[in-house]
Amino acid sequence: MTRQEITEFYRTHHRRLFNISLRILHDSGEAEEVMQDTILKFVTAPGTFSSEAQVSAWLARTCIRASIDRLRRRQREADFLTEYGQASSGSADVPGGDTGPLPGIPEIRAAMDALPEPYRLMLNLVLIEGLDYGEIAAMTGRKETTLRSLYARGRAKLADSLKRKI
Repeated sequence: MTRQEITEFYRTHHRRLFNISLRILHDSGEAEEVMQDTILKFVTAPGTFSSEAQVSAWLARTCIRASIDRLRRRQREADFLTEYGQASSGSADVPGGDTGPLPGIPEIRAAMDALPEPYRLMLNLVLIEGLDYGEIAAMTGRKETTLRSLYARGRAKLADSLKRKI
């Protein structure tokens, strides 16, 4: 790819990949890194795709996997610090949306952001990314039945949280 082609490719795909990663990681710095790593991986890896849809699907899957890997690494680091008696110093902040008097998207986003990690991840992958349980199982290494359970519980927790706000 030429430099101009890479620049155009970046412009075409960077927002979507950043948003995918941000919804999973909840950290804009890490989401930016994952997005850039995903694009770099595509540009440097030899691959033949017959359509734009295949490229888009490959980018989304790669970005989701990289984001999940970051979450796992973050959890391992937090577990390590907790095990050795040190206080964890971050990634627990939940950005609050601009919540006005009318219930709507900001309230839903804030409620989703406040969910525990596995529920938030499942709701994002199923509802926002539109992935099915088989695809998520292949990415995460979990059983489909576990994923269905996480989704149902997350949806119930989200509904309960929104009911309390209204």
